[in-house]
Amino acid sequence: MNIILLGPPGGGKGTQAKLLTEKHKIPQISTGDILRAAVKQGTSLGKMAKEYMEAGKLVPDEVVIGIIKERLKEADCENGFILDGFPRTVVQAEALSETLGTMQKKIDHVISITVDEEELIKRLTGRRTCRSCGAMFHVIFNPSKKEGICDFCSGELYQRDDDKEETIRNRLNVYNQQTAPLIDYYQENGLLRTVRGVGKIEDIFNKIEEVLNTKP
Repeated sequence: MNIILLGPPGGGKGTQAKLLTEKHKIPQISTGDILRAAVKQGTSLGKMAKEYMEAGKLVPDEVVIGIIKERLKEADCENGFILDGFPRTVVQAEALSETLGTMQKKIDHVISITVDEEELIKRLTGRRTCRSCGAMFHVIFNPSKKEGICDFCSGELYQRDDDKEETIRNRLNVYNQQTAPLIDYYQENGLLRTVRGVGKIEDIFNKIEEVLNTKP
């Protein structure tokens, strides 16, 4: 199965991708991870990506697509893959479809994990990080025994700038602007399936499994 996972920051997409990888023995391909790997390996596309990344610019679509194409040719993708964090735009989706066509592959399922914005804000703004050891806590879902103090090293817990409400709302706005047209695109292509990302992790996973076992 070749799967695309869509979902907002804090929607649980990464967690579900890992569970799918474990069950179906197909790799989770995260754009960020493969970009970093290509840079580290010093491939020709990796070198191009590095120039953009070091200049603080977005890596162009054709470079990202090229790196993804190289990754999809690897042996572990023979029985399928899960794309996580790509495509982000309709242009990328069209380029991906074209690339897969040349490889005689296609996307079987596009799963969009949906979570209400206020729930996402609650999840993301509640995160706390230890200044000393980097341990992660959550004021609601995984609180430290003593407020503001790390359970492991007694360091100070703080809220990272990334986890502040204003930053998170901006990230969600960007996601919604980019992804809304993408959701329409895959809906029109008859591939989109929507799963509510609220409740127990295993219940959400079971809903995804149900979707994968029925034809779009």
